[in-house]
Amino acid sequence: MGFPGTWMTESESTVYRVVPKCACSSIGQILFYSDHGRFFDGDIHDSTTGLHKWAQDASQPLIEANAKGHKSYAFTCVRNPYTRILSSFFDKIAGIQRNGKRYRGNMVPKLCAQYGVDVGSPDDDFQFDQVASFRRFLLFARDTIKYRRPMDPDIHWSAMSGHVGTFVANGGRYDHVVFTEKFNDGMQVVLDNIETPVPVDLSKVPRFNESEGHGPKRLHPVEDFFDDLSMHLIWEIYHRDFKLFQYDFENPGNKMPKAEVDLDEIHAKLSD
Repeated sequence: MGFPGTWMTESESTVYRVVPKCACSSIGQILFYSDHGRFFDGDIHDSTTGLHKWAQDASQPLIEANAKGHKSYAFTCVRNPYTRILSSFFDKIAGIQRNGKRYRGNMVPKLCAQYGVDVGSPDDDFQFDQVASFRRFLLFARDTIKYRRPMDPDIHWSAMSGHVGTFVANGGRYDHVVFTEKFNDGMQVVLDNIETPVPVDLSKVPRFNESEGHGPKRLHPVEDFFDDLSMHLIWEIYHRDFKLFQYDFENPGNKMPKAEVDLDEIHAKLSD
């Protein structure tokens, strides 16, 4: 299986396992800058040079040798499951993508037809009942993850433990897990433990949010989206994420982790 979703600096200063919707644009740009002294011009996910990626055939043997030999400091980044699934909804379901189209072609029309989701459009300034539509999307997300119907789960809402776990199951080992909610603190730990060709001052790094501005703004606080049934569905989908990454399931309004992650537990439980 190898190391899907894994990026590595060309200098091999560090290895990073991407988790979608967890500051991956910012992290990728920081890694790119740390080698080249400039940011990638565009969405870092579109880069084909300047950063090793598992999706690039030439990078695979280098990433595999590094990860299996634990030659470099390795890390990943996680996010509160409540805010992550909300972000996925507003970006991928309600939003218009950078190419001016809906995400994944006919998926949104199918969602509207089969699950009663309404996401409005740019023409009506995205006027729709955000809470009702999100809760219906949540049913769809659960069905894709639990039953693989009406489609396989998308990487943007499949569980973080699944993404993080492939790196461990295939022979990698993490040195650190960054919390999106404490991003600068977590990335500073990474930078303090590696030697980069170019120094990085996190206070001067711009915010890279490639999904911003393409869709509706969230109009309600996080907790308003999650009633008792929604929380039940969230637990069904993401119970491992809450446990492993120390997030607060009982209070959707508390986005902060309750404690640091236990790396030994992560390696023990995700090594299968």
